Amino acid sequence: MVALLVWVPDDLGGPEPFLRWAVPIVTALDVLVVVGIRPWFKHRTYRWEVTAEAVHTRTGWLSRTWTLVPVSRIQTVDVTRGLLQQVFGLASVAVYTASSQGTVRIWHLEHGMAQRVAEDLTARAERTRDAAT
Repeated sequence: MVALLVWVPDDLGGPEPFLRWAVPIVTALDVLVVVGIRPWFKHRTYRWEVTAEAVHTRTGWLSRTWTLVPVSRIQTVDVTRGLLQQVFGLASVAVYTASSQGTVRIWHLEHGMAQRVAEDLTARAERTRDAAT
């Protein structure tokens, strides 16, 4: 649409002259929010913790979501590294339970830290399962 506005004559009238300057300004503001402000807020509001009994995460800006997964409920622990995460040496840890609502994700950890967290949680879940049988 922006490319089309460049080729429309100025004297045509209608909304095109307004859109010719409004669309780039709105686009620039959107980029500023998405690249500059949203990551800062997300970093300030996202928390995670691994204790002896559970894995906790807290997310959200205006409405907060607190998720707790007991170690005894852990079925699978995955470490994933997307393309950009590989470039920056990061990884994400996903802790899965039998319930689809019980998934906890710990985003953008240093790769070594993510590996240690995953190994620790796997060992704890294994010990818990062995103790239960």
